[in-house]
Amino acid sequence: MAITSKLSQLIKTNRHEKEVERWIFSLTPLGVAFVFFFIFLLPMDIPNKTAILVTGAAAGFAGLQSYWIYRGWRRNEGSTVLLGLIGIGLTFGLVWLYMSLT
Repeated sequence: MAITSKLSQLIKTNRHEKEVERWIFSLTPLGVAFVFFFIFLLPMDIPNKTAILVTGAAAGFAGLQSYWIYRGWRRNEGSTVLLGLIGIGLTFGLVWLYMSLT
């Protein structure tokens, strides 16, 4: 019974209009961290450096999406949860596509 009531709350609750703005601003620390990660790896002579960079970026973005899934679940915002799951799926799909093409 608790699952059905939680699902109905996720469907019925509207998302706050500033959620998209908060999501975009949450990308800023991730971008700064990735720039430092990129600068740190740039001078190193490591085989498959691009695979490490792509995997690191995907892991950071998937972690951020996991936070938004949790936030949406706690606030009963089903669209935030759904968009977080779609973001993780797209991220892993793009990484898989990149890895299979290289």
